[in-house]
Amino acid sequence: MPLLEIIGWSGSVLLVVSLLQTRVMRLRVLNSAASAILVGYNAALGVWPMVAMNAVLVGINLWVISGMLRTRHDARAYDVVRVGVGEPFLAHLLARHAEDVAQFNPPPEELLAQAEHAFLVTSGDEVVGVVLSRAGDADGEQQVVLDYVLPPYRDFTPGEFVFRADGPFAEMGARRVVASPAMTASERYLAAVGFVPDDAGRRVLHLAGAARPEG
Repeated sequence: MPLLEIIGWSGSVLLVVSLLQTRVMRLRVLNSAASAILVGYNAALGVWPMVAMNAVLVGINLWVISGMLRTRHDARAYDVVRVGVGEPFLAHLLARHAEDVAQFNPPPEELLAQAEHAFLVTSGDEVVGVVLSRAGDADGEQQVVLDYVLPPYRDFTPGEFVFRADGPFAEMGARRVVASPAMTASERYLAAVGFVPDDAGRRVLHLAGAARPEG
């Protein structure tokens, strides 16, 4: 098979793969790469309408990616809404994603039974994450029961808006937050939102010293 044909097929396959992604960022990155390959392929064949279309798609994707990276830590792009643990919508949301949640956590019904506080992280009209917590072992301590991000937003860290020094935990009077066992599987995420190891081997966020993640 000629090299040019291999390049064309590769771009087409990558384009299809990009459309199968559930994560918004991954979809945009793969779609950009596929469109860029197809720009070169169609230019080599002299199919200029396809060159123009794919070039425009590359530009649109890069513009959207730039916007997502620019606002990923922007409090104006996300809101945290405190809801009751017994809210039907919360139970519905966790039940809808029960299989995904249960990959790293107890089943949703057990999580809700443990939780005392619930927070929804939203972006516009969409729910992008859920954080559940309960009182910890010490005064002024909150133990995270669940920190769950819906698949489309999993390349971001929307939970950070719950854990900020001026966030809802601080408003509740908590002085530190202890990560759940499931959260400890992602050291990079914990470090990004400000959790550090303590003497007992837990990952703890000290709200008085919490800093905004960078990057």
